[in-house]
Amino acid sequence: MSDIDLNGINNMQFDVLREIGNIGAGNATTALSQMINARVSMNVPKVELLEFKELSDVVGGAEKIVVGILFTLGGDIDGMMMFMMDKVASMHLVNILLGNLQQAEPSESTEFSEMGLSALNEIGNIISGAYLSSLSSLTNLTITSSIPYMAIDMAGAILSVPAIEFGKIGDKALLIETEFGDMDNYVNGYFILIPTLNSYSAILKSLGL
Repeated sequence: MSDIDLNGINNMQFDVLREIGNIGAGNATTALSQMINARVSMNVPKVELLEFKELSDVVGGAEKIVVGILFTLGGDIDGMMMFMMDKVASMHLVNILLGNLQQAEPSESTEFSEMGLSALNEIGNIISGAYLSSLSSLTNLTITSSIPYMAIDMAGAILSVPAIEFGKIGDKALLIETEFGDMDNYVNGYFILIPTLNSYSAILKSLGL
């Protein structure tokens, strides 16, 4: 049984979870910068512990079209991780990666090309892999992840997957909202970490709490 209560988490425990969010997002931004071969800066992430039902509001509402890249976690940590961006922001990143900077401004009705989808999957892979790698290094825990599953859909539909899967063991997720980009364009990305309660305990214990 877990001895952590996410409704009564103390300030020190939350500070540690927030720091994990900061470091993970920073490493992911560095990995993204290397991948697209362009300088990417990141504003200080905003970290919150939210109920599943609150998550879609943060990303722009349940009907907002987003790209979600979902992993299940294993090893010393069980749970799920998701990286989400709105569709237009994702297209900006793909255009930078593929050198399509002269293309027309994308909109929610614009469709990804096959090459764009492949690039998007790789962006999600690298960002999430860097995040998990930093979490593993920080905690000295072994963390494995599944092959990523990517979906382009309304935020409410995508977020219903972890809600159904993990709603029976807890109703809170660690949301790391970060803004990153170059001098001209900043986009919001959202890391959603949903460990089981036992995994939250394992993370905090590994850090001496």
